[in-house]
Amino acid sequence: MNEPAYIEKDGKRLRLGYTTGTCAAAAAKAAAWMLLTGRDLKTVTIATPKGISLELEIREPCREPEAVRCAIRKDGGDDPDVTSGTLIFARVSFRDAPGIHIDGGEGIGRVTKPGLDQPPGEAAINSVPRRMIRENVEEIVRLTDYRGGLSVVISAPEGQRLAEKTFNPRLGIVGGISILGTTGIVEPMSERALVDTIRVELRQKRETGTQYVLLTPGNYGSDYIGHALGIDPKTAVLTSNFIGDALDSCVELGFRGALLVGHIGKLVKLAGGMMNTHSRYGDCRMEILAALAGAAGLAPEGIRAILDCAACDEAVRILKEAGLCGPVLERLAGRIGDQLDHRTGGAIRTGAILFSKEYGFLCQTAQARTLLDHILEE
Repeated sequence: MNEPAYIEKDGKRLRLGYTTGTCAAAAAKAAAWMLLTGRDLKTVTIATPKGISLELEIREPCREPEAVRCAIRKDGGDDPDVTSGTLIFARVSFRDAPGIHIDGGEGIGRVTKPGLDQPPGEAAINSVPRRMIRENVEEIVRLTDYRGGLSVVISAPEGQRLAEKTFNPRLGIVGGISILGTTGIVEPMSERALVDTIRVELRQKRETGTQYVLLTPGNYGSDYIGHALGIDPKTAVLTSNFIGDALDSCVELGFRGALLVGHIGKLVKLAGGMMNTHSRYGDCRMEILAALAGAAGLAPEGIRAILDCAACDEAVRILKEAGLCGPVLERLAGRIGDQLDHRTGGAIRTGAILFSKEYGFLCQTAQARTLLDHILEE
């Protein structure tokens, strides 16, 4: 992507960007090349998992006796976040032990709670960026026929300040930002376009005679629908975070019922009335679970433990150990059922099925089974 790449959304031409993971991998590749060849480099080319190749300018190269450090500037395109414009550095140095060791330095968060992409104690460099860093450095190792080990340390001098504007502190990631990205490319998001797309798919289903519709936020739900419910995942309409908007469309289009299937980490927010579940609008997951657990009799230390959880699976584990998982999830399902009915004004029948990747099926609302039967019959 020597020239800026664009996509069309809502009639607008929006520029693509690239992730912190891409920056880290590109900086590491450039630093490894400069270290192992002894030559300078002004730009570096990197292939992203999305299939788009980027040629990126190397910033602030610095040579040390046994290491090279350089940076890539993060560019979020027309969908900038708090990290857009910041420098992501990689320092590559010789290492006695064989292989490539990856870690985080200044401004990169460190995981302190279970349930995230990386285990506690590790730098908050997610799996796909780690793979990108490793593969790109290995490419330089092969090209230069280097036989020894290398250490790669990713840093972001502004990271600690920027992290205060993210959910990292709440998730138990301390000291800086996370290195993220699954495709390597940032695509600008248009909420209106996504909601319109959901409505179009719902209208198509209604016009073919569907009366009871299956909804799911994303890939986790689709996988569960296929494996656990035995239904073709393509039957479901993907709502992303726009659950309330999808329900509104179901009412307007005249469906008789809608069944929502999703991971507890997403659907627990519905119990608090959050019908757009994107993290930018808030994160009430642990507060809801802690309140319901307290109402079910969980001791104060257990409530505090839930409030400290980073992921819902960890909270479920605490509830199971306390023997309160059933009562709490029953209360949760009841609250979600009430909120779904409130959103639709009782105009259609609504229900929800919640699961987790670790524990499978967790709970369902009162009308969920009946709605599922209707969907299976259609």
